[in-house]
Amino acid sequence: MAVTLAEEIMLLSLDDVSGVAKERQSAAWAVAGGILLDLVLAGRVSVDDGRLRVTDATPTEVPLLDERLRQVDTWCAKKGKAPKVTEWLTKDHTKAVKATVASLRERGLIREERQRVMGLFPVARYPEADASVERELRARLHAVLVTGPTHSARTTGLLALIHGAKLHRLAFPDLPRKEVTSRLEELTAGQWAAEGVRRAIRDMQAAMVAVTVATMVTVTS
Repeated sequence: MAVTLAEEIMLLSLDDVSGVAKERQSAAWAVAGGILLDLVLAGRVSVDDGRLRVTDATPTEVPLLDERLRQVDTWCAKKGKAPKVTEWLTKDHTKAVKATVASLRERGLIREERQRVMGLFPVARYPEADASVERELRARLHAVLVTGPTHSARTTGLLALIHGAKLHRLAFPDLPRKEVTSRLEELTAGQWAAEGVRRAIRDMQAAMVAVTVATMVTVTS
């Protein structure tokens, strides 16, 4: 079974040794967005004009995606009209992260370690258990960044999510951020997928910016 976009983003976020999630909040938005993009690529949902619609509720046979698809379908039905993507990301990002971590554990790519902070508060950490998938992922992303556009809508879509959530340092920790940002802007602006998919990506990028700004205002106020 192929690794999903959400799982790839989660692997980039989790520290291989300590199992601590880096850039936790931004990564959470991107994980939730990754699930939506996989569903868009599978023809199950559409994102247009900032609004989310279920176009086909048929299961994809990928448990992580199918559980979110069921929840999106139920939620959209209750709303009575196509809801905003920002609403779904705000509602689901924490749950999406938990579901994605559970999926990675089931695949044997990470393991769970229970610890206590200051000897009192229990916390879970998720160190890497199998480095092969993340190693291939980072090599693939680096190759695209260096050699140019790819015909894979999925890989370019992943780069667009990384760019939209400003996770440049997670994906390319050894490269200058300004250079990476400029390159991703160039790569994700091209004709790399069908217009519907690119429109969905643009809308999700805008949604991630909106919810991130809203979160920062809430935290600092």
